[in-house]
Amino acid sequence: MDDESFFSMNRLVEFGMSMAIAQQMVNTMNSAMANMHVPGSMNPIQTSPQFYFAMIEGSQMGPFSEQELSRLITDKKIVKETYIWKPGMPKWEIAEKLPEILKLVALAPPPFI
Repeated sequence: MDDESFFSMNRLVEFGMSMAIAQQMVNTMNSAMANMHVPGSMNPIQTSPQFYFAMIEGSQMGPFSEQELSRLITDKKIVKETYIWKPGMPKWEIAEKLPEILKLVALAPPPFI
């Protein structure tokens, strides 16, 4: 048997030990990061649920949750030209320019035919 063969027993044992050491290093790093103290992290930022307003059939409607927007997208009440606004936005934007709305469009199921 050739000792330099990739499939030799010595190579396989060496590979297995290397993987075990690498896994142990990953576990140690994950544990260290999980236990790391970051100043100011004692009070995590509380994020409130996002809500949106939409111009539907010429009227400002809302607030809508993401789930409600998904339903409106599925029902074709919100299309790519629909104006959407959420707190923090300086002005109304059309739906196709908002990544979070495009995500909802991508996740909406296709019509059942």
